[in-house]
Amino acid sequence: MGKPYSLDLRERVIAAIEGGTSTRQAAARFSIGIATAGAWARLKRAKGEVTPARQGKPKGSVLDAHADFIFGLIGQVRDITLEEIAERLAGERGVKVVSTAVWKFLDRHAMTHKKRPLMRANRNVPM
Repeated sequence: MGKPYSLDLRERVIAAIEGGTSTRQAAARFSIGIATAGAWARLKRAKGEVTPARQGKPKGSVLDAHADFIFGLIGQVRDITLEEIAERLAGERGVKVVSTAVWKFLDRHAMTHKKRPLMRANRNVPM
């Protein structure tokens, strides 16, 4: 992922636009896109600043608030599937997620959810 333009460049572009230079001319002068210069000018008018927004996905999950509920389900019903956990979350907590989100939540908490207990290796079948 690329880095945002520096705050110094943003402020110089805005100063040029506020000084009377057109958006197109400011963009050409500082070698940035016209849409970028226009977006920065609109951002300055709306918020009064042009600091870049945080990049990347926010940490955490919607399911973090329901961790005790999910772990309780697994403790009560050992043979519960990821789809059943997602359905119970939707029915009882009003949280609509897919089974992949539940799997990622469990993986992030270093919890492997196996439905069958571990069994001894079979001597008759080579592995």
